[in-house]
Amino acid sequence: MEIKYEYTRKRSDFGRPCSFSDLLAEVTVDIPPDPSLADNFIPQDPVDFGVQEGPVMAVHEEKAAGQGLFFSFPVYWDTRKGGLPMEMTPVEFSHRDPVYGAYWLPSRTGTECFSGSTDGQVLWWDIRKMSQPSEKLVLDITRQDQLKDALGAISLDFAPTMPTKFLVGTEQGIIISCNRDAKTPPEKIANIFRSHIGAVYRVTRNPFFPKVFLSVGDWTARIWTEELMDSSSIMETKYHTSYLLDACWSPMKPAVFFTARSDGTLDIWDFLFHQKEPSLSLKMSNDPLLSLCSQDNGRVVACGTRQGTVSLLEISPGLCTLRKNEKTLTSSMFEREARREKVLQDKYRERLLREQERLRARPEEQEDPQEVFKQARADFLSNIKAERQRRGLEDPGEN
Repeated sequence: MEIKYEYTRKRSDFGRPCSFSDLLAEVTVDIPPDPSLADNFIPQDPVDFGVQEGPVMAVHEEKAAGQGLFFSFPVYWDTRKGGLPMEMTPVEFSHRDPVYGAYWLPSRTGTECFSGSTDGQVLWWDIRKMSQPSEKLVLDITRQDQLKDALGAISLDFAPTMPTKFLVGTEQGIIISCNRDAKTPPEKIANIFRSHIGAVYRVTRNPFFPKVFLSVGDWTARIWTEELMDSSSIMETKYHTSYLLDACWSPMKPAVFFTARSDGTLDIWDFLFHQKEPSLSLKMSNDPLLSLCSQDNGRVVACGTRQGTVSLLEISPGLCTLRKNEKTLTSSMFEREARREKVLQDKYRERLLREQERLRARPEEQEDPQEVFKQARADFLSNIKAERQRRGLEDPGEN
């Protein structure tokens, strides 16, 4: 669904038009320095400044295990050596749009990472050689490897337990499951999930069942499984009145996850017990909640707002303690919902196949659209005439 708004305004409302012309540069005033003010000058080195040609880049930080490295492409730092970047990638080989996701990769050297951007590319890097990316993937779901047709990446997920696979949430509401080990770039796009109406702000795998993942976008959060190709979500929340902007799984309970809403509300869901309503809803701020992160033991959740405020929420033991057989019950729930979705998908395909076979067997029964239109028009005029006669506005014998 695409919604467009067009605004028009008369040219006269803008006032007198500007008149531009080419003129040589000239010095209109020359103010010499005042030597008496030299003692008040404090030199600053280094000096950081912005220029108009420099794009505004989104910042995404990831810690490397046992190291003080973090990065925001095309920049990476070593916090042990000060606040200046260690090295930057060349502009001509970097992303052309802001980077919304970046992850370190598990490797022997600990120097490999990858990034995703709204320019439609996923780039792999080795910080030992930042002159150009070591690998590139164009997010073209037509598998033609055309950058002009690529979808913009706005969220990434990578699980060390699945080192060759990763998920990409796009601006167009589609989730792409990718496999880095594929031989050709088109084959690296393993599966496509048409998930949300708007941008997929977050996609994250379940820490207990990596083939199951959670996404948020538009007004819902949805649960998917990679075992069902090109299908709908197996479970989803209700439609909220406000946008959902982030989500994360509980690291301790497989059916518990958290969602952040644009009205500043944090929802805690436990799908093993309640699926229509959250187990707990808390109004954390009057500003939109943009990010969530859970502590490793699941006891504390951090929430970040648009204004830069970070709040820490302590979770009750009932929502962060694994109960007996809870993992088994959650696995059975996901498998049951996956089977149900597969049955519905098979029935839908069978119905389409039967309809296609019926049309092929009796092509003469297919109605001509023009004839259908003519008949509808005649019926409409007939109904108007009958109504006019009923009201006495027309002579029954009149044609």
